[in-house]
Amino acid sequence: MERKKLDVDPETEIAADAEDSESEAPIDIETESGIEEEPAAERIATGAAAIQRFHKLAPSTPGVYRMLDARGTVLYVGKAKNISKRVASYTRGTGHTNRIGRMIAQTVSMEFVSTATETEALLLEANLIKRFAPRFNVLLRDDKSFPYILITRDHEAPQILKHRGARNREGDYFGPFAAAGAVNRTLNALERAFLLRSCSNAFYESRTRPCLLFQIKRCSAPCTGEIALDEYSRLVGEARDFLSGRSMAVKELLAQDMEKAAEVLDFERAAALRDRLEALSTIQSHQGVHPRATANADIFAVHQQGGVTCIEVFFIRNYQNWGDRAYYPRADRTLEANEVLEGFLPQFYENRTAPASVLLSHEIGDRELLAEALAIRAGHKVDVGVPRRGEKRELVEHALMNARSALGRRLAESSSQARLLKSLAETFSLQAPPRRIEVYDNSHIQGSNPVGVMIVAGPDGFEKGQYRKFNIKGDAAPGDDMGMMREVLRRRFKRLQEEAPRGEDETPDSPWPDLVILDGGQPQLSAARETLKELGIENVPMLGVAKGIDRDAGRETFHTAGKEPFRLPPRDPVLYFVERLRDEAHRFAVGSHRGRRKRDIASAGLQEIPGVGPTRKRALLRHFGTLATVENASVTDLQKVPGISAATAQAIYDFFHANG
Repeated sequence: MERKKLDVDPETEIAADAEDSESEAPIDIETESGIEEEPAAERIATGAAAIQRFHKLAPSTPGVYRMLDARGTVLYVGKAKNISKRVASYTRGTGHTNRIGRMIAQTVSMEFVSTATETEALLLEANLIKRFAPRFNVLLRDDKSFPYILITRDHEAPQILKHRGARNREGDYFGPFAAAGAVNRTLNALERAFLLRSCSNAFYESRTRPCLLFQIKRCSAPCTGEIALDEYSRLVGEARDFLSGRSMAVKELLAQDMEKAAEVLDFERAAALRDRLEALSTIQSHQGVHPRATANADIFAVHQQGGVTCIEVFFIRNYQNWGDRAYYPRADRTLEANEVLEGFLPQFYENRTAPASVLLSHEIGDRELLAEALAIRAGHKVDVGVPRRGEKRELVEHALMNARSALGRRLAESSSQARLLKSLAETFSLQAPPRRIEVYDNSHIQGSNPVGVMIVAGPDGFEKGQYRKFNIKGDAAPGDDMGMMREVLRRRFKRLQEEAPRGEDETPDSPWPDLVILDGGQPQLSAARETLKELGIENVPMLGVAKGIDRDAGRETFHTAGKEPFRLPPRDPVLYFVERLRDEAHRFAVGSHRGRRKRDIASAGLQEIPGVGPTRKRALLRHFGTLATVENASVTDLQKVPGISAATAQAIYDFFHANG
């Protein structure tokens, strides 16, 4: 792979890597009022001239190219079989669509990366789009990893658990599941059906008597010998068979055992087997779709309405449906469904392994190229196709139905959100409905482990990928909420100034907030305004939300610059909306604080808790096995530990369950 760094103007130089794909139409982003206006012909001509200078040095090989603006921001990443020919199409000053014209008008430099094959270019493109999130590309905005079920093989009594991330533990992985809820439901049913342990190895080794899960028939307790290891291994084998697609054989075997137990009048065993069968039926009832001839497939269905695209993804593994997830990629309104899907798929599989079959609702360009790229990644043949008949077509139609329903709900929620944002702007005298709202809060216990947070909301609701945590490390005195808030705002906006200086040509994707909400009253508002003024930042609307009398929700006082403090009517939708924003910030702050406190406790030891020294720490860990179990224990359970009095048990419980 050969990388070429080409510079026309040293002041616009930017270092970068490259990966992308060739799309006939780069993506356009719309403004609040609609599609952005067509750029002036002179600006297009200037951009085309800049591209022409780079075209002279563009390689005639497969690879990727990047178009950059005056700030060095990547506007677009594309792949091409022949980079030189592809770039030549941008050098004309006329004849372009509106979105391509705007992209050309903003381009001042380009960078190229040659690859050995077009397939390699496709893989590289997906990586770069994820890295740079270019404004004119289709963008996969929700890229969380999927959970799996893991049955381990590194212990004499294998453990069953939920797993995310790298598969670096020896065992069998089943999935992916579309959401954690689907995994949790399946795990609960599997524990009832096969009585496999879910505890950690450390907890297992520390047991001298069965835990509560044995009592409620969710574990067979191999830790204390309540079941022989060879019999436990048989249960593990049945669970693996069930998750591997041999569910009917497992259920038939259980049914035969139940009948045999009933025949010899062993009704207790028959009832236990009946409960296990019921648990397995519960798993399958949640799956909705029961494929008969499709073993392993990912199904993608696209639906468009109101300028928004929804891509519904179903996961079929071992003839079982492991759930579905709806995606709403960022894309221009003028793009057809197949064009959005074509840009979406390489990004979706950028860090995932494709199954043997990928079924699509729409035909896409370069389908064979995508199949080749996915096969290289997966290490096995991958068939990418649009089924026309049979069960596979039925599965795609089912996914399409879900895509239509999901998009309908999304549009209804967006309409409601838009009305709320408009009312918010009117209530607090904003120039326009806010596109980006940032809410700040902090959390600590008597000054220890202080954490500040920022959450983000906008027309699409909470943007959790934009949330940020700030470990307080400045000179703020313990418990100085004002000092912590100053530090958080200073760090946030100083970095914002460095990475995205404010200008007249801010885009709808600008990271600058249209409204900042603070948890506090006039003192917090004044401190925040002073902090931004020190940085030379003005004209950022701010709102302080002071807690109501006795901290009652619905009685908050609002503080804004240049206005007297005021309240809103108790049933005002704007009041509920602001409360939701503040409560989400508080939830995130408390969770972040607890996470930091837990890490500190893990490194410093339980003796950080008042009244718990090394001796009691050893007693607690000997009894419970792990710190997580100590944290989740009730006061009554804690008192059962030798040497732990009622007062100490209460202190331990309060330490882990403080509100923060």
